[in-house]
Amino acid sequence: MSVTTLEARELFRTAYENRYTWDENFPGYTADVTFKDNDRTFNGQVRVNQDMSTEVFNIEDEQAAAQVKSQLWETSIHRVRRSFEQVHGKNIFSYGNTDESGAVEILMGGKAEGDRYKLRDNEVCHVHRHIHGVVVSIDTFSSHNTEEGYLSHRYDSIYRDPKTGDLKAGKTDFEDNYEQVGGYYILTSRVITAEENGETVTKDFGFSNVKLLQPAMV
Repeated sequence: MSVTTLEARELFRTAYENRYTWDENFPGYTADVTFKDNDRTFNGQVRVNQDMSTEVFNIEDEQAAAQVKSQLWETSIHRVRRSFEQVHGKNIFSYGNTDESGAVEILMGGKAEGDRYKLRDNEVCHVHRHIHGVVVSIDTFSSHNTEEGYLSHRYDSIYRDPKTGDLKAGKTDFEDNYEQVGGYYILTSRVITAEENGETVTKDFGFSNVKLLQPAMV
């Protein structure tokens, strides 16, 4: 392995390990949820279990409940703490270009051939990954800095066909906010804005009255 390959690997490892994740003692939590889907509002309760499974209660509209459950799962699964070697141990890293903002491009080979990332200020600010037959590109514009790592604040995503590059869906904008509860940062709001059929669609997920399921082990 060349020196530059090792340097790229270690640079990426440092940014990867700078992400905020929950530790192995994370107990799960419950919360009240208010989901505003354009002009419709739904209220209920949610539960994220210790194993990251999610449950939604008292929202009778199945589509609305599924959307809440999907967002909970998506944010919770990103809090799972997995070692760098578990996730990227079989990947090969090399440098790409450095853009005008100073972000350094990291190109992936091996198991993740074709994927690429950009790093700035010890954070991943751009992701280009092949996932389940599509290519997803995510750009992060701001983040929350905690004493245990960073959490994305404002970012967008675009899905494309991996062969043609054609859009699978238009750009979607996200804004996430968190609060610390019992030593853990928990998502308290997510606002998603997207274009559908030429119209702007806004989905607002608010989580309040957050309570850990049991005291976290010390």
